[in-house]
Amino acid sequence: MNRRENLKLLFTGTLASGFLLTNCAPEDKKIDYTPRIEGGTVGGRTEEEKLIDQKLLSETFFTEEERKKLDVLVDIIMPADADSPSATEVGVVDFIEFMMKDYPAYQTPMQGGLMWLDLVSEDSYGKVFLALNETERIAIIDQIAWPDKAKPEMVGGVKFFNMLRNLTSTGYFTTEAGFKYLGYIGNTPNVWDGVPAEVMKKHGFELPEQYLEAYLKPEERGELAQWDDAGNIIRANS
Repeated sequence: MNRRENLKLLFTGTLASGFLLTNCAPEDKKIDYTPRIEGGTVGGRTEEEKLIDQKLLSETFFTEEERKKLDVLVDIIMPADADSPSATEVGVVDFIEFMMKDYPAYQTPMQGGLMWLDLVSEDSYGKVFLALNETERIAIIDQIAWPDKAKPEMVGGVKFFNMLRNLTSTGYFTTEAGFKYLGYIGNTPNVWDGVPAEVMKKHGFELPEQYLEAYLKPEERGELAQWDDAGNIIRANS
């Protein structure tokens, strides 16, 4: 078979099912898909897991040309704007590289999709994807980025781009910049101003007025309260 026939088989035959991005694992082998791109693994990892991660990080999957294609593609999916960096700036391609090695089922669909881009580019413009200008690249991507609008013969490209978009989004939104973009702050300490008065009243309690300022001073929330022998809080200014 020539390359064109191989790609046709890849996109229309049984291998096409590999484009579905799932994080499913056999019930008896749950896998943690959380790579540590730099510095190995920290926090809650077994020694065996650390060794596996280091082995994967020491290997290279993508060729230089494939990485260049991915640089272009992930920034099309997640470009920089006035408030956030682009996908390449936060290391999304490194994340995808790791995932290819950590979950080998992604490898054939990903490399097949990158080859398919060149095939379609050559058919449309007589040159490979990286040789296209920005307008030509977007014209190719527009044919596979909208599943409901894509032509039937583009089904393979649609599945490839769906997988790539999912990986890009996962890689981006698990970075500090991605958290910031989403407004996610996680378990961040805030100011607690006590049980609401209406709730306390409902249960027959009331916070004495003279203690409100002493109890509820956010700027002193890290300090330990002092109590007298009778069990009363000692006010700083009393």
